[in-house]
Amino acid sequence: MTILLSTLNARYTHASLGLRYLLANMGPLAAQTSIHEFVIGAKTADLVERILAHQPRIVGFGVYIWNVEETTRIVAMLKRVAPHVTIVLGGPEVSYETGEQEIVKLADYVVTGWGDVTFPKLCGEILNGPKPLMKVHAGVQPPMAEVTLPYALYSDEDIAHRTLYVEASRGCPFKCEFCLSSLDKTAWPFPLDAFLEQMEGLHARGARLFKFVDRTFNLNVKTSLRIMQFFLDKLEANPDDPVYAHFELVPDHLPEALKEFIARFPPGALQFEIGIQSFNPEVQALVSRRQDNAKAADNIRWLCEQSQAHLHVDLIAGLPGEDVASFARGFDQLVKLGAQEIQFGILKRLRGTPIIRHTGPFAMVYDPYPPYTVLATNLIDFATMQRLVRFARYWDLVANSGRFANTTRVLLGEAPFDNFMAFSDWIYSRTDATHRIALEKLAKLVQEWLQLRGMGRLDAAALVASDYAGKLDTPAQAPAVAAPARQARHLAA
Repeated sequence: MTILLSTLNARYTHASLGLRYLLANMGPLAAQTSIHEFVIGAKTADLVERILAHQPRIVGFGVYIWNVEETTRIVAMLKRVAPHVTIVLGGPEVSYETGEQEIVKLADYVVTGWGDVTFPKLCGEILNGPKPLMKVHAGVQPPMAEVTLPYALYSDEDIAHRTLYVEASRGCPFKCEFCLSSLDKTAWPFPLDAFLEQMEGLHARGARLFKFVDRTFNLNVKTSLRIMQFFLDKLEANPDDPVYAHFELVPDHLPEALKEFIARFPPGALQFEIGIQSFNPEVQALVSRRQDNAKAADNIRWLCEQSQAHLHVDLIAGLPGEDVASFARGFDQLVKLGAQEIQFGILKRLRGTPIIRHTGPFAMVYDPYPPYTVLATNLIDFATMQRLVRFARYWDLVANSGRFANTTRVLLGEAPFDNFMAFSDWIYSRTDATHRIALEKLAKLVQEWLQLRGMGRLDAAALVASDYAGKLDTPAQAPAVAAPARQARHLAA
């Protein structure tokens, strides 16, 4: 094998869309190219051995915030034991601030940005000459119609066991400074007919779970409606073999035509990821985020009350200009709107993002190691930020897991953020841990907390027992609406 494309995925269930794009666009070099994916957490020497077993002349690594440290170790070892192998890096983590990174110093070449055209060209020059003199190659963005779509490269194994990532467009027109997409000038759609033809092919091969990575799926409503019609047709034709689709929505753009289509989907068929990030207008202005908060709230309320979609709504703690009280107000507002999941994230300083301009004025202190999480600001000190980190972890374990649905409502009461923060502080004082808490232990701790807050022992036990988590001595009951197995796997991931 001449060219090996590789990356370390966060989980086995994640299949790299980027590597498949590269392979699909290798042209004459495609026959000499293969993909070999790994999962983070394996021993470096074992991965190097498996890479070299393919006897590659070139290895291309996809580098991301979650795998850069482990990939750096792999590249370092490869250059020691097989210095004849040419290492080419690509991906968002090495596309910005390139000169500062150890992995870039170790590698032979780097492709920044789009790799569909530039990576195959670079490989051809490495193999056939003239040898490239420059180490860093800026990716050339081709017309979207000239990018070969990669979906036929998902294997039967991928379709059966992994999340299939798809995209009807690339880029984003918004300028939110914490996001790498803020560097895009606009969103670029793929030719829709060609894209839907590829989706038809995946569905015919048995694919039922489609995760769209478009940053703004509902930006062009006509396109959104055609894609939704595709899935509605599949649902109507095969109600006993349903599809499941995940989209990221612009929160304040939900026209009536789109609502009408969304309302037609049955339970277990749609998940929407909605980035609110902050409800504070001053904070939004600081990070260049345009959002009509009233419309966004109305749309989330409508989705919760009038649709069967599962909502995953994002908030970010640690943004410049936002203190805990402001974040708490936004959190409480989302809880009252009724979203099934609130993803409580902590700000990360992604390489290349304009958020860095606020570092001095707002005393933003970031972890120097991936994922570059904010550690403190002028409004949130380090100790308080650690409390927020623990809150986020316990929130996932108790609320977002769905295992304490009835209990969570009681835990939150009329002051959701304050009440859950008190619970978070208490459970950490009891366990000194945020991970590896067994479900049985967690359920007992929740019950103990309810009793400390004034609930009788029998009532607390009955409440926890009413949830899945409380049924520790009996087989788990199926949820009222049974999600397809593929959907359950996606939600777990």
